[in-house]
Amino acid sequence: MQPSDNYFTTGNASSRISGLFMDLLERQFPIDNPKYPLTIKNPNDFAERLNIHVNHLNRSIKEITGKTTKDLITERIASEAKELLHYTDWSISDIAYSLGFEYPTYFNNFFKRVTGNTPNNWRKISIYSGQSLA
Repeated sequence: MQPSDNYFTTGNASSRISGLFMDLLERQFPIDNPKYPLTIKNPNDFAERLNIHVNHLNRSIKEITGKTTKDLITERIASEAKELLHYTDWSISDIAYSLGFEYPTYFNNFFKRVTGNTPNNWRKISIYSGQSLA
């Protein structure tokens, strides 16, 4: 997977790196098959794909967005998890594996830490309300 040419070509190096990072992050979504999990899921993976040192990536992202690289990745994975829980009938385990979690328990802990709800509870609430809660 290579970044597209839709990155920032003006501005400083940090804005270009941030644009490449965001493009690479977004190109992994939406997940449409649980058999093909996320392969780029942490700052080191992104830095490796962008051929830069992880510290340089982290500084650039923080400078441009005010958030850490890990925070942006976490937010995007959580957003996709919410969508999958709402719009698919995939099991929690399938969603966990498709998002790159080694064990469903890790996904449950991640999801509860980020949203305050368990995946099962989130699914019940979002389906009951009839709309996406992302």
